[in-house]
Amino acid sequence: MDRKRKLELLEAWKNLRPEMGVISFQCSATDEIFLTTATDIPTKFNRIRFQLSAGNCPNKRLQELWEQYGEDAFELQVIKRLEYDDPTENHQEELETLCELCLLENPKARRVWK
Repeated sequence: MDRKRKLELLEAWKNLRPEMGVISFQCSATDEIFLTTATDIPTKFNRIRFQLSAGNCPNKRLQELWEQYGEDAFELQVIKRLEYDDPTENHQEELETLCELCLLENPKARRVWK
């Protein structure tokens, strides 16, 4: 790969704006909802699904439901997206605030990570 192409790819990576927000795992069998923040939504969905499939999710209740009803009983959703301008800035505090608002809007929901 030539130097010019490397610089183009590096610049594109620096300007990458991953989709951020609050995501949920909702069990259709019990109607329980689990929320968490995501700095990269598709990656976070994959990570949690992998943990659940491997039996390694730290949230024991979510893990129990996954094992009892299976992946097909869960609806994965993006609840709120975070709009932001600077991809290099840390947005964790904004995401936490957004998650708290989502928890207040839905009293049945709880966090994936306690």
